[in-house]
Parts: sequence; structure tokens; C-alpha cells
Amino acid sequence: MGQEDRVREVITPALDSMGCELVRVQLSGDKRKTLQIMAERADGANMTVDDCAAISKEISALLDVDDPIRDAYSLEVSSPGIDRPLVRLKDFENYAGFDARVDMNFLVEGRKKFKGKLLGIEDDKVSIRVKDEIYALPFGDIRRAKLLLTQELLDAATQS
Repeated sequence: MGQEDRVREVITPALDSMGCELVRVQLSGDKRKTLQIMAERADGANMTVDDCAAISKEISALLDVDDPIRDAYSLEVSSPGIDRPLVRLKDFENYAGFDARVDMNFLVEGRKKFKGKLLGIEDDKVSIRVKDEIYALPFGDIRRAKLLLTQELLDAATQS
């Protein structure tokens, strides 16, 4: 089990008990490591600075005890933000209708990069419309994906 997977395993129960969902665990940096924990409220409300501080305090204690990362690191807790990364299958379903960029690990119909309107999921494949073409992207082969900041996304964020 990798370090990120171990961190995920250690902190997920605490986040659940705090009414939050884990979005992403990312360990980056060589000499100065940063552990980024991205979480959101399970009730759909916006994350506050106080929410992030509470999560940081709670998971810091857990990570100190379990110590899944051997080297020194800085802990960063954040919300996904408006132009959020799409990392879980449900993210692609929840944000269907919005513009996104999806980068693949492997070629799909001769390309690795897709920028267009998310259409949802079907059979563990993400549907995206790029211009007049619809592509079915295998979820397991997605390298990186995120929402694109558009007026439509901003309008939807301010209404919730």
C-alpha cells in the first residue's frame, strides 16, 4: 500500500465522523514534501476556513500516531474550490453539464486530452462532448481531470 493510500485509510473515518468527504490525498515535493488533503462537506454546504482548521487539527493527531509518511512534510487542508479537480466517479456525475478538461493515460480515439461538456457516466466510463463528438473515457485510465472556470459554473456556485 502506498503512502497516499495509507493516509486515505487513516483519515477517512475521522472525516466521515466530521460530516466531510475526502476528495483527494496528494503527496508532492522531493526535498520539502507537502501532503494535500482536499475535502468537502457531505451536506453540500461550502467549506469554511474553520472547517479546514478543524480537519487539520483532527487528522494531524491521527497522522502523528500512525505516521504513514516517514519524511517530514507540511500538511495542507483545502476545499476543492469552484474549478475543482474531478477525482471520484461521482464527481463526473455530479458535475454533468459543466465544462471540463480530462487528460488520459492512454489514447482514446487517437487523443489523450479532452476539453468539453461533461455528460455523466455510464458503465464506469465518463461521457464528454467535444465540439460535435461524444467520447466515452474509461474512468480508470483518467490521469487528471478538472472543471473549467466558466460563467455557468460561477453562476451555479453562487446559487448554492
